[in-house]
Amino acid sequence: MKLNIKIKSIYTLDEIPNYWTNQDYVALLAAFGFADGNTIKPENLTEMLCMAIADYEPNEAAQIVLTYKLSNDLNEGQIDQLSNEMLLDKVCEEYPEIHLHKHLFSINQLLYKAFNGKFPNAKASSIQFSVLGNDSNELSKSDILKAFNSGLNESNIIKRLFGEPMTTGAKFPEAESLIWELNTKEDSTFQLITSEYLIDRESFINMEFDGEILNEEE
Repeated sequence: MKLNIKIKSIYTLDEIPNYWTNQDYVALLAAFGFADGNTIKPENLTEMLCMAIADYEPNEAAQIVLTYKLSNDLNEGQIDQLSNEMLLDKVCEEYPEIHLHKHLFSINQLLYKAFNGKFPNAKASSIQFSVLGNDSNELSKSDILKAFNSGLNESNIIKRLFGEPMTTGAKFPEAESLIWELNTKEDSTFQLITSEYLIDRESFINMEFDGEILNEEE
C-alpha cells in the first residue's frame, strides 16, 4: 500500500500528557510518606508530590517511583541499579528493554521536575501528520513507521536498527514500543508521540513524501 505523508507539525514535549493520573499522584504521595493525598485538591497534587519527593535523596526517590511503576517488570536489583544510573544518563533512551522506555521517560521527567534539574532532562516528540491513500484511519504503529521509512534520513536510529522490518513485509512488534502513543484525528490526520532521541524534526528529509507499507508476512 502506497501512501502520501505530509508532516504538519513537530514539537518537543517534556512530558506525556495525562500519563500520570490523580490516582497515581495520591498513591505516590503515600509511598513518600504523605497518607492524606486524597484530601488535596487535584490541581495541587503535582506540586505537593514534587515537594514530597524532594525531601528524599535523589536515588532514594527514584527507587520509590520505579518500584511503584515498574515493580512488575523489574526486580529489586534492577531497580536499585536504575535509580543510580538515572542521575547520570537518560536511561529512557538507552535501556535495552524498549517497552519500558515510555515509562522510564515519564519517571525521569517527574524526578527532573521535583529535583529541579538534578536528573537529565529527556525530551519527547509530538508529530502531527496527514495520510492520503488510505481507505480508513486504521493504521497501526507498525504501518506508520514502515510508511515513514522513505521520509527519514539515513542516520535516523530507528531506520538504522530496524532496517529489515521498515523496508520489508517482516513483522515489526517493536513498533508498539517505539511509538509511545498514536492518536487518530479527523480528516486522515494522526498524532504520534515518541522519544525525541528516536525521531525529531531533523530526522525528516522532507516534510512531505510518499511511503509504502508492504503486507506483513504471516
